[in-house]
Amino acid sequence: MRFIELPKFLDKRGNLSFVEENQDFPFSITRVFWTYDVPGGETRGGHALKTQQEVIIALSGSFDVVIINQNNSKKRIHLNRSYKGIFLPKMTWRYIDNFSTNSLSLHISDSEYDSNDYITDFNEFLNLNQ
Repeated sequence: MRFIELPKFLDKRGNLSFVEENQDFPFSITRVFWTYDVPGGETRGGHALKTQQEVIIALSGSFDVVIINQNNSKKRIHLNRSYKGIFLPKMTWRYIDNFSTNSLSLHISDSEYDSNDYITDFNEFLNLNQ
């Protein structure tokens, strides 16, 4: 896990940030998706990915990304700036909670969706790390 800071251009008319493939991320961009309208108290994620890498950015509002690495260390990261993201390498257990009203999470991935890449059982994840 590491933080990604995106370019930010300040302007009195409004700020601008962007991403460029192979420059701002440690991978080529293959898939982009977002979550929104998450009801209060709900949790998203709750999985690890065998091969996929991902960057998560709070485009609007805020939320917490809770990650558990292969060494079983747990960290809660609060995202609330649209020019900062978090890079999650493969085999990182994650879930997202504490969504603010009207939050929008952007997910940028190096892989197409593959249901076989997901590990959704936490005990299975822990066993794979032994």
